[in-house]
Amino acid sequence: MTELFNGITIHPQLTILVPVLWVLGFALKRTPHIPDWLIIWILLVVGVAASSWRLGFDFNGIANGFICTGAAITTHQSIKQTFFARLTDEDKRQKNQK
Repeated sequence: MTELFNGITIHPQLTILVPVLWVLGFALKRTPHIPDWLIIWILLVVGVAASSWRLGFDFNGIANGFICTGAAITTHQSIKQTFFARLTDEDKRQKNQK
């Protein structure tokens, strides 16, 4: 099993996939007929498909798709929760003190 994970390398040409998935997720979030829970799955399918198309449909290609999708989702959530969600932190503190 360890040998399988040691063979995974992040392909440098897939770094463009992270911002592409980020923009796609932003567009899907603004689409009224797509529920929020479905956005992550759509991004995962697109990420794995794009990575597999570039690297081949093997373990390394699929793993790179998962990693790129995870990086896009984690980056988005980090920025959102660090800068934008903090605007409501003051409201939550005031509610908890009452």
